[in-house]
Amino acid sequence: MALFEYFPNYVWNLSVSIAMASGAELGEIMDMCQPLLAKAEAGEDAGTVEFMQEWMKMADKLVALAEEDEAKGRMLSAGPKRQRAALYYLTAERMQAHGSENRLATFKKGIANFKQGTEQAGETVRRVEVPYGDTTLAALFTPAEGVEGPQPCVVYLNGLDSNKELLYWSRLPQELAKRGIASLCVDQPGTGESLRLQGLPAMWKSEDWGTPVYEYLAARDDIDSARIGITGISLGGYYAPRVCANEPRYASGAVWGANHNWAEVQQRRINREGENPVPHYWKHVHWVFGADGQEDFIEKSKGMNLNGQMEKIKVPFLVTHGEFDRQISLDYAHQSYDQLVNSPRRELKIFTPREGGVEHVGADNMSFGRHYIADWFAETLGGRLA
Repeated sequence: MALFEYFPNYVWNLSVSIAMASGAELGEIMDMCQPLLAKAEAGEDAGTVEFMQEWMKMADKLVALAEEDEAKGRMLSAGPKRQRAALYYLTAERMQAHGSENRLATFKKGIANFKQGTEQAGETVRRVEVPYGDTTLAALFTPAEGVEGPQPCVVYLNGLDSNKELLYWSRLPQELAKRGIASLCVDQPGTGESLRLQGLPAMWKSEDWGTPVYEYLAARDDIDSARIGITGISLGGYYAPRVCANEPRYASGAVWGANHNWAEVQQRRINREGENPVPHYWKHVHWVFGADGQEDFIEKSKGMNLNGQMEKIKVPFLVTHGEFDRQISLDYAHQSYDQLVNSPRRELKIFTPREGGVEHVGADNMSFGRHYIADWFAETLGGRLA
């Protein structure tokens, strides 16, 4: 396996690998992780408070260093430091159990430093709010590069435990922008700001918020409403196809990791089959779904399978998956692809050891996934490849 495996458990290694792929510095990773090695031996749930303390210590130091840059007017140097601080705050927060002390304050530090850091670095990404019922969904909009007139755009959805900032750091928005395609990274219900700051739980009927997201983009003067695509990472591999199947105005779709039957995955996890994505897993999913215990969670998530949904998709659709995904079985990718019988252009891409990206959503190497998906949308939404 190509995953960076510093700790003796998969869940901690996954967080570290995601951070490395998102712009962490290796020396900082080692400084944060070395004091935690003995703690990790007690299992994936133990030691997460100490994990937060070490990662927050580094993040706080980077903020102080950024402030020194700012005092000298060196904003282009301050920006990357604040972005890494944001990454470390958000990684530390992601590892905590629901209700942990300082969790919400740490999350707020993360999103505040992301905003300041990207602005200082001159990056074009901006936070927007998508109307949703009587509230809004927070999102990050990145415009296309070198496009005159209305742009194509891709909606990019979170997985179970990610947030819009991590979506941005996966570098798919930047690769889309180079290809003349805008993107919208969304904190849909059950994720990011929507869960933590607004109390919006996840729901299996993802078109209920997927349609308002489409309509927000379609109403923008800078977006071509006929060229809006949708993709999702990890559990977004369930949400995005479900939206695409029930909101036919999306013009193209893709998944970064198939998640064809997540309800069935829960039964496998009860039986300890496969790896969990975060510590304190059951407390986490109860929180995400607003569930009152295990029975309520199983009831609220039982609709999360794509049988009978993939057949509704009548636009080009790409399914990608890592060959050695330890969380979601490769078989689910084949199920999703096989049921795309009405798509005018369907494709299945399995990432193998030949290139990399064999772990869950390419945690071992995200470059191949983001390039392949960006090229797919360039071909199906009218972007550019060179």
